[in-house]
Amino acid sequence: MNFFRAVGRSIQLVGMFIVAGTELAITRPATREQRADWLHRFCARALRGMGIQITVEGTYPERGALISNHLSYLDIVVYAALHPCVFVSKEEIRSWPVVGWMTTMSGTVYVARGHGGSALKARKGMQEALNAGLPVVFFPEGTTSNGTGLLKFHSGLLGQVMEGGATVTAAYLHYTMDPKENAGKTVSDDVCYWGDRNMLSHIFTFLGLRGVRAEVRFAERPIVFSSDVLHRKQAATEAHAEVEALGHRVAARVG
Repeated sequence: MNFFRAVGRSIQLVGMFIVAGTELAITRPATREQRADWLHRFCARALRGMGIQITVEGTYPERGALISNHLSYLDIVVYAALHPCVFVSKEEIRSWPVVGWMTTMSGTVYVARGHGGSALKARKGMQEALNAGLPVVFFPEGTTSNGTGLLKFHSGLLGQVMEGGATVTAAYLHYTMDPKENAGKTVSDDVCYWGDRNMLSHIFTFLGLRGVRAEVRFAERPIVFSSDVLHRKQAATEAHAEVEALGHRVAARVG
């Protein structure tokens, strides 16, 4: 990690938050489409500022649900930068200083993990976004990992989307960086954010990295489930297999 690069990018990122937050406070976008467009523009600028390149294979779905593996807080920035969308996120983010206000204003649908009926409560917000023609993005693993394998998929949100009749498309996200330019740093620890980590410390370290690249692969078509919403756990297993298959294709190519 280059300390001075991390400091410079930290200052730059704070400036971006101030500008974007001011725009949000002044314009106060009224519709979900306007809020999603604001987030899309902000995240695209942030990635350019951090020097992160994105490679895409396949097509981002214009509507319906998009499910993906989950590696880092950066995942949200990447998917939002590629296309206006609405995220389903954990309830805790709502209370975060500045970020919580911005995610709420951008139209994020919150879900309280570990609480019975939380997915059902989130359904209204998801359905409103789907009705507005916006893709709804969520991560069925429910938490981040270090990228060595997929965690079990939770079926709650998936069941709510299926109940509403929306299509579900799989995606897979993969990060790389040149180890020679980032001596002693690894993707699994310094790009991925997982476990009990200090978030601010991780972000500072991440901002000092050079040449981080994100690769996103979208499935060619929505998932065709073998059963209906009454068998949502089976649907979660099938969704897991679809995302995992995309990951195997990415691994085979980069390996």
